[in-house]
Amino acid sequence: MIGAVFRGPGHLEVGEVETPEIGPDEVLVKVGANTVCGTDVRILRGEKTRGIGWDVVLGHEVAGHVAEVGRNVRGYEVGAPVVLAPALACHHCFYCKRGMENVCLNKRIVGNLLDGGLAEYVRIPADAVAAGNLSVARKDLPPEQLALAEPLACCINGLTHYRVEPDDVVLVMGAGPIGLFHLQLALLAGARAVIVSNRSEARRAFASELGAHVTVDPTSEDLAEVVAEHTEGLGVDAAVICAGRPQLVNDALRVTRKGGRINVFAGLAGEGWAEIEANLVHYNELVLTGASDSRRRDYDTALRLIESGSVAAERMITHRFPLADAEKAIETSAGGEGVKVAVMP
Repeated sequence: MIGAVFRGPGHLEVGEVETPEIGPDEVLVKVGANTVCGTDVRILRGEKTRGIGWDVVLGHEVAGHVAEVGRNVRGYEVGAPVVLAPALACHHCFYCKRGMENVCLNKRIVGNLLDGGLAEYVRIPADAVAAGNLSVARKDLPPEQLALAEPLACCINGLTHYRVEPDDVVLVMGAGPIGLFHLQLALLAGARAVIVSNRSEARRAFASELGAHVTVDPTSEDLAEVVAEHTEGLGVDAAVICAGRPQLVNDALRVTRKGGRINVFAGLAGEGWAEIEANLVHYNELVLTGASDSRRRDYDTALRLIESGSVAAERMITHRFPLADAEKAIETSAGGEGVKVAVMP
């Protein structure tokens, strides 16, 4: 089969690799689509090295159809549409026992340490099958739409931290794929208004089409003034940072009302340092949280939202590439063209 193998920073080798053979407790999936994530970009650039293996097929936003089922496996039929929650938790560590499998101490991720979805087939390990990481879709939607369950699940995990309540005003900082998912989730949660800040005119326009009440160009407009105008001077109830620029943390603190909630969802550039005005947290009683990865229950929720049409999955996919052009697909995603890029073997 053909696979896109990470050989080290700056080197993605697309060519013949061995088709996986499955054991009695495993499942083989024929990949229908693997959507590109910013993490794939960072891996290829050498910016993300922790938990990353060389000589591994990249890709963790995977959907396809069951191609083969191990003799001991139940609940999966050949031909069934499936999606994969790629983070494999141990289910035994301190965090797993407390419902925080997304930060499992022994987590392995398909596409990082295990061969992923930028290939014609992907093997689903026995522990992933047993834990229910492979979900059967109720609707056989286009695989590139189902593959979006992974990034959407991560956003749902983030939402549990910054907690949108009915009548809230929410600020989404960044209108990349992640920011656009947070916009849609905030609206589904009952936000009265969602303000989206982004430099790109095209991305702001797309955010408006998806329901953003206000969009802001932070390079030419004063974000604080816009927020004050739409919140009676109080500030937003919740803000989620969806772009990796450290200065956005302070920007969010300054435009969030007393008692409000800020979530650092995006990984920050460089070493991730952000010098913050901590007195704002102190005197305004702000709640500052982070969000990392997702849990299987977030993934199930994401899949149902896509199947029901509650999020605009079909509109999020703007580019499609064959597997032979996997590196071009990653470059397209890195360049900010379109929204989500799908690789379709």
